[in-house]
Amino acid sequence: ELSLGLPHSGAVGETKNVVQKDAEFDVTYNDTVTSENQTIYAFNHTVSRNKTEGVRVSVDVLSQGFESPILFVIRQKQAVLSFQVPLILRGLYQRKYPYKHVGRTLCQPPTRAASESQYFFVDVSTLSNQGTNYQLRVSRVESFTLQTDTKFSFTASPSQPQYFKYVFPDGIDTVIVKVNSEMNFPCSVMSIQDIQCPVYDLDNNVAFIGMYQTMTKKGAITVQRKDFPSNSFYVVIVVKTEDEACGGPLRFYPLRPDELIDAGNRSKVLDVMVSPAINSDIYVIGMLFCLGIFLSFYLLTLLVACLENKSGVLVCCIKTLMKLTVLLCILSTGKIPASPYEYGSFGEFWTALFFCPSCPLSIDRSLDSVGRSRQESLSSVEEDDYDTLDDINSDKNIVRTKKFLCVSDLARKDKRILKWSNSSQMSHFSRNIATIAVFYALPVVQLVITYQTVVNVTGNQDICYYNFLCAHPLGALSAFNNILSNLGYVMLGLLFLLIVLKRDIVHNRALVRNNLNALECGIPKHFGLFYAMGTALMMEGLLSACYHVCPNYTNFQFDTSFMYMIAGLCMLKLYQKRHPDINASAYTAYACLAVVIFFSVLGVVFGKGNTVFWIVFSVIHILATLLLSTQLYYMGRWRLDSGILRRMVYVIYTDCIRQCSGPMYIDRMVLIVMGNIVNWCLAAYGLIERPNDFASYLLAIAICNLLLYFAFYIIMKLRSGERIQCLALVCILFTAVVWGFALYFFFQGLSTWQKTPAESREHNRDCILLSFFDDHDIWHFLSSIAMFGSFLVLLTMDDDLDTVQRDKIYVF
Repeated sequence: ELSLGLPHSGAVGETKNVVQKDAEFDVTYNDTVTSENQTIYAFNHTVSRNKTEGVRVSVDVLSQGFESPILFVIRQKQAVLSFQVPLILRGLYQRKYPYKHVGRTLCQPPTRAASESQYFFVDVSTLSNQGTNYQLRVSRVESFTLQTDTKFSFTASPSQPQYFKYVFPDGIDTVIVKVNSEMNFPCSVMSIQDIQCPVYDLDNNVAFIGMYQTMTKKGAITVQRKDFPSNSFYVVIVVKTEDEACGGPLRFYPLRPDELIDAGNRSKVLDVMVSPAINSDIYVIGMLFCLGIFLSFYLLTLLVACLENKSGVLVCCIKTLMKLTVLLCILSTGKIPASPYEYGSFGEFWTALFFCPSCPLSIDRSLDSVGRSRQESLSSVEEDDYDTLDDINSDKNIVRTKKFLCVSDLARKDKRILKWSNSSQMSHFSRNIATIAVFYALPVVQLVITYQTVVNVTGNQDICYYNFLCAHPLGALSAFNNILSNLGYVMLGLLFLLIVLKRDIVHNRALVRNNLNALECGIPKHFGLFYAMGTALMMEGLLSACYHVCPNYTNFQFDTSFMYMIAGLCMLKLYQKRHPDINASAYTAYACLAVVIFFSVLGVVFGKGNTVFWIVFSVIHILATLLLSTQLYYMGRWRLDSGILRRMVYVIYTDCIRQCSGPMYIDRMVLIVMGNIVNWCLAAYGLIERPNDFASYLLAIAICNLLLYFAFYIIMKLRSGERIQCLALVCILFTAVVWGFALYFFFQGLSTWQKTPAESREHNRDCILLSFFDDHDIWHFLSSIAMFGSFLVLLTMDDDLDTVQRDKIYVF
């Protein structure tokens, strides 16, 4: 023991006794410190290059006063750590929490020698004139280095953080660090930091460096070797002073700004385990599996196309190969069509090649037909700009208010206009949705790239709500599997566009031949909405992938905007089938959908717990339902003007008071009454419960109305004596089964941005398919298939009417 007399730092002429002691590990030192004396404990520590051994310093202050804390300074060869006891940690609103028991792990400096003896010193001092009793204990942490696939349990608190070292074994480039606890609270933080001093292991500095995330019961971070040049890292666990960041209760405000608050017992038992992540082979298998599933639908479509043309599969394949040979010969000789009109269009050529194998491969069209096609294509008449009944406006009211309507009554366009409306190149629905998609997608892509960059730079894992137990990084992307699984929407959307293109070409050929069935029979063929639906499905895949780059509540609208579009377009298509002349224009439809998306944004931003917003929205919802009901019941033959109230009173008087007569259009009235019941109930539910996930609530309204209208359509179709063909029936049954399984996986809820990030991680689960895809990925697979099947149902459900005169097809 060495005693020195040194000048006091606070007053000239006063002396301070400095006592240096040789100390030993695992020995508890009880001592007293005052402003007159300072104690230095010297420890001899052997550092090995091939063995990492942690050193932990634990301090207890036995005195009750907080006026003059004890300062502990730990001096190492390449690092200095200092802290005061009682340790004051701050919470929200500058609340102060004192801790008398402090435990810190020392950062081990690197050494190049095989074994090196290093001294470190613990200096104890205070400015208090009265003696302060304390206990000091320095011990070795034998299990400081974590082993792969080995669980290690420990206890941590705000003043006693813990951290451990992990070294990448040979052959392992990516690992998942999992931290679990049986306790929800106190809230804690897990951090991954590089091997360097100092280690940031307190609540007020743990976010300064590395990757970190808050946690209650579960936490997981995927770590890659390439991010750590030393091939090792620290796993740091810090318990927070307050639980508000994890969704816990917020403590009361202090009565005085400098009042110290007793935090109580905030110790938490946790366990940590480091497991190898998947290797590159699993990535390849996952990608091939995803491609294989959806490419199989292309092969199945080709097979069905062959069977529909009543050709044997073998003969069909031979014809296809022959056509490919002819195509190769044309390309090799340099003799290709001089213009698209030599075979109708290049799209018609390719579609006939792959989807109509039995069609003759002929590109010899007369110049007269070419000229006629070009002349018709240059027509300035468009479907949405044409007044469908302008020449017989006087009998619109007579035609549309008949008690029993047929499709022929609502398909009175000139045949030239009807033919032009079938052209996908000039469809307003498809052109406008393509424009909307471009202008919507570009800023979305830019924003999510910024989100991912912020996550990678700051290391804040609380920004994005991943399923961290099954989030496989690739490049700068944190959850590549959630992005890859959206490929089905794009591939099946493209396949649906090709199927529609094939039908469009076949129908146009029939019109060119003046085929009587094409001109006078069946539901009028309008393919513009089908093209728009296929485009919307592709965009849903793109935007869903963008959302899953960094899923959170601010960009959830990216994942739902085109779902609203799809639901709205499907309802429009159902209505257009039997009401071809009075369907909403593309501009009106997209304007209404824009209003829906606008309310979705307002609901996400302002709807949480806002009574005024929910009252306003519910009133608008009910008024919109009543207006749409009136529009459907009267087939658009009503006016919203100053005389609307007078006419309503007159109708009520004549039909309900003067004489009690039933509704003239019973079928329509049944649909409208059911629709109003459903929508009024949904409005009441929203007003009473006020769900936090407003975007999903709005989507539920759209889906419920779509399902109601679809069920009504099927029932009325069967009630009218029509039948559903085998292909359409198979599509209906297949789609219903797939939707059932898809919804099961959707409601598994692997994460939710309605809660805090830490609470969301409680729902995280491991991968369940190929060690690569989780439940939500399977939802992506199944829902894309189900949407594709739903589109096929709408496309094929009225094929049985292709040979039925339109004056015998009822409107409902």
